[in-house]
Amino acid sequence: MTATLHVIYGPSGAGKTTYANAFARREHAVPFILDEWMARLFGPDIPEPVDYNWLVERVGRCEAQVWSTVAATVTAGTPVILDLGLMRKADRERIRQIAEAVELSVQWHYVTAPQDIRRARVAERTQVHGASFALQVTPDMFEFVEGVFEAPDAVELEGAIVSESE
Repeated sequence: MTATLHVIYGPSGAGKTTYANAFARREHAVPFILDEWMARLFGPDIPEPVDYNWLVERVGRCEAQVWSTVAATVTAGTPVILDLGLMRKADRERIRQIAEAVELSVQWHYVTAPQDIRRARVAERTQVHGASFALQVTPDMFEFVEGVFEAPDAVELEGAIVSESE
C-alpha cells in the first residue's frame, strides 16, 4: 500500500511550515521540514555573514538524508509531507522527477501570501523565536530569497492545492 507524497512550496514567510505541520497532524502524516533539519544539523555552524555556497551544500545534504527515508515511509503506507522550500521551478521539477522515478503519487500544495505580510511574519518570527522559528532570516536574506523564488505558472498549478494565507 503506497501513500501519497505531499509537496509544499511557496515563497518565504508564506506559512509553509505552519501549513505542513497542521496538515501532518490532520492526515497522520510524517513531515520533513528542511528548515528544522538545517537548524538542528547546521544552525550552530552557520557563518556570519551567511555564505550562499556553504548553505546550498548543506541543503543538498539534508535533502539527500530526507530522500533516504521518504520513499520507504510512503511505500509503507504513511503519507509524507515535504517542506523543502523549492523556490525555483527547476527544484520542483527535480522533486517531480525523483518521485516519478520511484513511482510515488504526488500532491502539490502551493502556499502563498502577500509580500508585505510575509516580510512582517519573517521579521516577527526572527525576533520572537516562536513555534515556527528554525533559522534566523535577516531582511537581506529575505530579499535575496524573494529574488530567487519563481512563482508557479498555470501549468504547474494544475491539480495543486492552493492556500493563500493572510
